[in-house]
Amino acid sequence: MLRLARLAARPLLARARRFQESCADPEAVQAKLLRDIVARQTATGFGRDHGFADIRTVADFRRRVPVGDYERLAPYIERVKAGDTAALLADDRVRLFALTSGTTAARKFIPITDRYLADLKRAWTIWGVRAYRDHRPRYLPLRPIVQLVGDPDEFRTPAGIPCGNLSGFTAGIQRRMVRRQYVVPASVGKIKEAAARYYVALRFSLGTPVALFLSANPSTLINLARTLNDYSDQLLRDLHNGTLDPRLDIPPNVRAQLTARLTRNPAATRTLSRVADRLGRLYPKDVWPDDTTLIGCWTGGSMGPYLRQLPTYYGNPPVRDLGLVASEGRFTIPFADHTPSGVLDIATHYFEFVPEAEMEAANPTVLGAHELALGKTYFILPTTAAGLYRYHISDLVRVTGFLGRTPTVEFVGKGHRFANLTGEKVSEHHVTRAMDAAATDTGVSVGGYIVAPVWDEARPYYAVFVEEPDAADDGRLNVLLTAFEKRLAEGNTEYEAKRDSRRLGPVRAAVIPAGGLAAFDRDRLSKTGGSPEQYKRPCLMGDVAFAQSMTVLREVGG
Repeated sequence: MLRLARLAARPLLARARRFQESCADPEAVQAKLLRDIVARQTATGFGRDHGFADIRTVADFRRRVPVGDYERLAPYIERVKAGDTAALLADDRVRLFALTSGTTAARKFIPITDRYLADLKRAWTIWGVRAYRDHRPRYLPLRPIVQLVGDPDEFRTPAGIPCGNLSGFTAGIQRRMVRRQYVVPASVGKIKEAAARYYVALRFSLGTPVALFLSANPSTLINLARTLNDYSDQLLRDLHNGTLDPRLDIPPNVRAQLTARLTRNPAATRTLSRVADRLGRLYPKDVWPDDTTLIGCWTGGSMGPYLRQLPTYYGNPPVRDLGLVASEGRFTIPFADHTPSGVLDIATHYFEFVPEAEMEAANPTVLGAHELALGKTYFILPTTAAGLYRYHISDLVRVTGFLGRTPTVEFVGKGHRFANLTGEKVSEHHVTRAMDAAATDTGVSVGGYIVAPVWDEARPYYAVFVEEPDAADDGRLNVLLTAFEKRLAEGNTEYEAKRDSRRLGPVRAAVIPAGGLAAFDRDRLSKTGGSPEQYKRPCLMGDVAFAQSMTVLREVGG
């Protein structure tokens, strides 16, 4: 079996090697890709409106097509939703409209075509074979994978095109041999209640030798682990009996599908029961040893609070970032563990970049992938073969190195998240870096937080909103606040100046009831829609209205 797996992996490894070789000349690869995209989409409505037939060079493309966000594309997408595919796309059909996560605004409709799916599969294959190569003893193709996905068919457009979660859609169209490796049935994405979804995922995972946990947001993995511990008795009873707890809120048709796949496993139940009795708990690391597993999740941006909790529940397995992945496309492919850095996928998307400080300028500098500088931060503007052109996704990235001449970049944060009470221009990027550094400096951390400005007639200030369980020790919390403020000032001279001039007061902790941040997340998702698994809680809210909306039990520091 292992020999067959190695034989099957050879052509995939060769594909990864060819991609790596192409990284020696990103300018040539990107220029050819852009020509191909433009030529293919010339006859579309968007292509005619923007003179694609006259585009010969990168300079032509930039003259003809302005940088734009979703609103520029919205009229074309509305036509596609109604059935006029050629308004935006050369493809004959749209397989799905992927709905964005709802993290920042109302959900967007991203058209998913066969070309998009082929590009996505290619990039995921490279990610997977590199992970396989680097972790042969623990991550083998024939060992189970745990991944939670969302609902790919929440509703339909007037033309009958499904709209929903992209991961759920791709899970449903995988070849049967591949799908067998994923132990969580794709139909679990139809379960709306989060606790029930986690429970069912665990019910199908227990008793299997899981090698890989996949989740874009590590908060999903934390919730999965807590569900395992909190409901271990029920889960083990279901595992022993071959049942699924009847109290779970599961649609009847989904329950029927799941029940048909259930089996009894008394032997695994006995083993796990002994573990739970001996330890007084049941965490993933007690079920699946960390020397046999790999975790794939985001590690950059605002993920720090969740990553710091992973060892408690999962031990210390290697963690490989999934890359800069959104409904709009997969932009980077990480080749190493424990870093958010990934090489730009120059074979799939055409990339342009604008230096961070120039994004709002009338005539900003625009650079190609081959023109980036180490250590600098840029807004990334992808152009895709699926209808996105010079698309301002608001993602800020930093160049961390090069593979050949192709940059490796890490996700820094959403560039539009700023707070500015007195000219200090605090960004989410500054906040997350400062908090991560403070946690490292002090050994004190909080499970989750949101920083927001608080208006005070005497002296406004910034507050770190944390839940009551994280504020049990005021002394330790004050140590963290002091270190956080120091790091925030080091990373932002304007903030330091406003503190020195006493226009801003010192950072405080605003303690809110347990579950307060989760309630904020639910309310935000209910207003914007979106997938809980892909939702990223903002670590900075720029409006003083946020502080006014929260129930604050007490403050620490100041």
